[in-house]
Amino acid sequence: MSPVQKVFTKILPKKWAHHMEEDSRRWMVQCACGHERSVWELGGIRWKARGTPRRYAKCPACHKSSWHKVYKRHDPI
Repeated sequence: MSPVQKVFTKILPKKWAHHMEEDSRRWMVQCACGHERSVWELGGIRWKARGTPRRYAKCPACHKSSWHKVYKRHDPI
């Protein structure tokens, strides 16, 4: 768990912290090669968010730096 995640999970009520983690795990960061990870796995928080932004990052699978799509997965985890 990243330092930011630790701070928020400690200061928020447990129910909110659980919902924040659950929501952040549904947000996926996907490389053009198809490799994807959740925002939570990357140490981030994306809670009650909207839209489909892009982030420039290096992919651990293909080792290329490129724009990664950020989207919310709607199927159950």
